Amino acid sequence: MDAPDGTRRWYREVTRRQWKAMLGAWIGYLLDGFDFVLITLVLTEIAEEFHLDTATAASLISGAFITRWLGGAVLGALGDRYGRKAAMITSILLYSLGTFACGFAWGYTSLFVARLVIGLGMAGEYSASVTYVLESWPTRWRNRASGFLISGYAGGSVVAAELYKWVVPQWGWRWMFWIGVLPVLVALWVRRSLPEADDWQREVAAAGAGRPEAERPHPFRPLFTGRRRSWGNAVLAGCASVALFGVFTPVGAGYVPWLSVVAALCLIAFAVQLGGRRGGLLYVSLMATVFCAFLYSWPVQALLPTYLKTELGYAPGQVADVMFYAGFGTMAGCWLAGFVGDRFGTRRAYAATLLASLAFVFPVFAVRDSVMALGASVFGLLALSQGISGILPKYIAGHFPTATRAASLGFVYNVGALGGAVAPVLGARLAEGMPLGRALAVLTFGLTLVVIILVGGDVPQRLARRVDHRAPDDHLVAEAGRSETVPDSASPGSGCASASGEASPGSV
Repeated sequence: MDAPDGTRRWYREVTRRQWKAMLGAWIGYLLDGFDFVLITLVLTEIAEEFHLDTATAASLISGAFITRWLGGAVLGALGDRYGRKAAMITSILLYSLGTFACGFAWGYTSLFVARLVIGLGMAGEYSASVTYVLESWPTRWRNRASGFLISGYAGGSVVAAELYKWVVPQWGWRWMFWIGVLPVLVALWVRRSLPEADDWQREVAAAGAGRPEAERPHPFRPLFTGRRRSWGNAVLAGCASVALFGVFTPVGAGYVPWLSVVAALCLIAFAVQLGGRRGGLLYVSLMATVFCAFLYSWPVQALLPTYLKTELGYAPGQVADVMFYAGFGTMAGCWLAGFVGDRFGTRRAYAATLLASLAFVFPVFAVRDSVMALGASVFGLLALSQGISGILPKYIAGHFPTATRAASLGFVYNVGALGGAVAPVLGARLAEGMPLGRALAVLTFGLTLVVIILVGGDVPQRLARRVDHRAPDDHLVAEAGRSETVPDSASPGSGCASASGEASPGSV
């Protein structure tokens, strides 16, 4: 049924093929969220069995972030060169293998190594699935596509929370990881028959389909232009990995500030090379934006179960109930973010929703005796703060052209995701001098304000324009405008996009 004014309903503009693309990617994200959130739910049980203090246990959450920058870049490059489907399948196999291995861990070190493998696959899943869906859906509904896709992650966290209260008390924490592998066969079966992303197919065709493989996109070419540069970048990758390992494990105790500087300099060097003279500043500023986004969201996401069990004394069933509200709030927020982003523009929707979330931060940690009241408060906070991250992929992806989008998005996002590795450790450290709830509230409130300024003020794009005035405000819109006819969503300069690259309020 169409709208009263005769226009088509938005979902009628999305073809069966595009809905199938969404389903295949969404299932992968559901499993991604399930596998990754498991560690936060069973952290106290693991700490008890392996005799770990809170900070050391929190580093297990950080472990998956250490390899994300590498996984996002390498699997993203695989997606740019050989297609988004190949990268999606490789990613889901990697993080499923890591999850299964977690169930067999015999100590801190073995569990940490398995978390490193999960990080590789999780990063590739983000870059491959995001670019696949965004490049498959109609241009003017791509915020919606982004929100729907990321909601799968929240759905996975809801399923994990529900299983936690049934599985762990009966069989122990290891069975949570083993069960998490079972749905992988379903995801692989769905993905095997998916079509390739439209934008990527057009890019390969334009570059000359049927020519030698070297004609396909090669986003890492700037890193290997000469033997010296190749060897130098190999050393940089090694240094970054070793430094990050030292930062987030007891191995680097006493040297964390210096190791952090080394890791940051290595990763910035990669960003400058990948971005080139015109894009280096954009890469670095987007990395900083994502880093701050993880710092505001991950203290609550990673340590909320620990807070509920240690400070409030909640039983596993009560923890699962609150985590259900949290997961469903994030999912609902992702859906809302997609619609609001398409209506008002990605950047404006992001900043305004984060601003509204500040009203919930401190009330969440003031509720103590009512599971219902705490659940409702957590729902509101995560719907507005974590849920808006549903359109973060659309915001980042629009800064990059199709030929290098998966690798650029994978690198920038997953380097910034190191903020998620810092967040739980930072929250645990702050909790040594104040209650954990207060530490989480302070981190969330302060860093949310920073992200509001960065995104709302369009800081990355403003910095990029100082170097390259010719770059489109939104590649996802500009490229689609050149290659297909899309109602109400043309290329920049047509009057349907504002100077900031956002859709005007009346355009959707």
